[in-house]
Amino acid sequence: MRRFSGEGDIPDEYMQRILEAGVWAPSAGGIQPWEFIVVRDRGRIYQIKLVSPGLFGDPLAIVVVCVNLERARKGGRGGEMMAIMDASMAAQNMMLAAYSLGIGSCPIASFSKAAVKELLEIPDHVEPILLLTLGYVDQWPNPPRRRSLEEVVHYEGYRKHR
Repeated sequence: MRRFSGEGDIPDEYMQRILEAGVWAPSAGGIQPWEFIVVRDRGRIYQIKLVSPGLFGDPLAIVVVCVNLERARKGGRGGEMMAIMDASMAAQNMMLAAYSLGIGSCPIASFSKAAVKELLEIPDHVEPILLLTLGYVDQWPNPPRRRSLEEVVHYEGYRKHR
């Protein structure tokens, strides 16, 4: 969802359920490198929008999904890449939880990390990787076309179909 009605409010209990869904995402080595910053203040959301060309509409909240680099390094050489995957799975969990509560969401990767770090006073060892916008929608859009299973699924080797 990229466009929100801008009306209403997300109850605290809903926000809690959304965030808990993120915490229960799989994590390589159990490192759990994610950090979530919840932004609900309209003025602060407006400031973030100014430095986020991919953020449209008027979300009621933004969850800034971050990777704690100190925790990620515990994963060894591939720790930072795995941390990004872990945080992405956490974001997907939060999006699914939001949908189950009737709340639309959209992951935004097009934003100024430096500006968001400054606005939200994020320390150097924490890196924002996604903005997850949340809000109510007037009308759910039709889903976009997806490639068929026959096109993307291979059995027992590449290009082997049933």
